[in-house]
Amino acid sequence: MTQQVEQRNLTSALEDYLETIYQLLQEQPIARVRDIAKARDVKAGSVSPALKRLADMGLVKYLRREYVTLTPEGEEQARRVYSRHRVLTRFFESILKMPSEEAERDACAMEHCLSDEGMDRLVRLIEFLGACTSCAPDFLDRFHRCPLMNDDAPPCPDECDSMWGSTISDSGGPMSIFDLTPGDHARVSQVNARGAIRQRLLDMGILPQAKVELERVAPAGEPVWIKLDGTQLALRRQEAEAVLVDMPT
Repeated sequence: MTQQVEQRNLTSALEDYLETIYQLLQEQPIARVRDIAKARDVKAGSVSPALKRLADMGLVKYLRREYVTLTPEGEEQARRVYSRHRVLTRFFESILKMPSEEAERDACAMEHCLSDEGMDRLVRLIEFLGACTSCAPDFLDRFHRCPLMNDDAPPCPDECDSMWGSTISDSGGPMSIFDLTPGDHARVSQVNARGAIRQRLLDMGILPQAKVELERVAPAGEPVWIKLDGTQLALRRQEAEAVLVDMPT
């Protein structure tokens, strides 16, 4: 999907419109042109041409003077951009201790050019800093040697119990989304997956500290339906088992 969108020359400005529409639809049932213009701090007349281009790309459904909705492909792309915005903002605010306004500004500027590899590395850093109980002045060197950063690294000698989530499942291992009971709420501690599965989960917005709710599991064990940011998402069992979580105490 992403390569197809890139071939259509989806600019950073158009990505901003997708992200704005997505955020509006999280807060209200419909998005109007005037709502988009207000959120983007632009004139309504400049919104319509952008929406027409997005509609031509198959990313939104829009008829002049009517409501705007995202197509499935448009929602996927919007979530991808929004996920990058969230992880960048958290990195700037929580790790670099930047003021919120500057963190938001820089996240908006960088979210459009952050590669999948860059996204993955940032999330790994956040996971490491939230898990390792032995952080020292050489913590960045430790990070480079940590299994959360390097898939080929040996097991961590410091045995960070929280690295795999502090909540233990009935089987004695770390608790994952798949171990939850319908109606349970939890917070993501780690995305314990590699390659395409990890990237798909990150692009869906399943990030460290994200709050999730297990809605239901199909009788065959998949799909697994969860709620994240007010949106229902369907995971394969392998994906649900890869998302380690902490239960509220």
